[in-house]
Amino acid sequence: MLDIIKDYFSNIFNEALLNKIFSLTWRVLISLAILIITVRLVKLFKKFLRKAFKNLKLDDGIAGFLVSLIGVGCYILVGFFVAQSLGVDAASIIALLGSAGVTVGLAIQGSLANIAGGVLILILKPFKVGDYIIENTHSNEGTVVEIGLIYTKLNTFDNKTVILPNGTLANSSIVNVTHTPFRMIELIFDIAYSADYNLAKEVIEKIIREDEAVLQEKPVLIAMDSLDSSSVKVCSRFYVKNENFIPTRYRIREKVKFALDENGIEIPFTQVVVHEAK
Repeated sequence: MLDIIKDYFSNIFNEALLNKIFSLTWRVLISLAILIITVRLVKLFKKFLRKAFKNLKLDDGIAGFLVSLIGVGCYILVGFFVAQSLGVDAASIIALLGSAGVTVGLAIQGSLANIAGGVLILILKPFKVGDYIIENTHSNEGTVVEIGLIYTKLNTFDNKTVILPNGTLANSSIVNVTHTPFRMIELIFDIAYSADYNLAKEVIEKIIREDEAVLQEKPVLIAMDSLDSSSVKVCSRFYVKNENFIPTRYRIREKVKFALDENGIEIPFTQVVVHEAK
């Protein structure tokens, strides 16, 4: 079949040129085959590494970072082999990579900073996969699901994925909420100046003490927070386990509102008094 095609085109093109075209075409086909096979092998190798790291009980963040780093190295090798199959001299490839490395390095300074930030995060471990963190620079927060080569992914409470550069995280103030097994909830309630303050304290404390999620071995504080222009602010502080923080916060606030209403304790709201000129 190839001889028939070659004979057909030999009537149109010069034989030497035709040989070069067929040679180049053959190399391109071989290169494509090598590319497809090696890319699939790299994917299988990365999958194998993930399982191996999991069996070794390696930290998820470190495992993900290493898999990403090794994957990048493998793809660079794939590109090297493909270039060689196309007939490019190995010394030329190395020289090209060396000269291009400086240019690319200057162009991707931000990415290099992110890689360095990822390394610092994995070494110093201010947080790990599974921790709930709050990044104060841009007020991002969520559960860490992946620490990658360049980015860290957070899953927010409303099931959104936030992708943060590692360089930013490494140089930001971060609150690791799950560093300890419990967390303090602070709720402030407004009551009218005419209301019975001591009764309000008793009602609020009773609701908190009776809630099963509240850690009773931890201190519970009920105190006057401030005297506002139209209300007395009553502050309550108590502790719960991390996983109970959000539902308990909403539940206690709701129960206190109904309990204050039942006991005739007024919750004031902003009012505007308009005087009619005569």
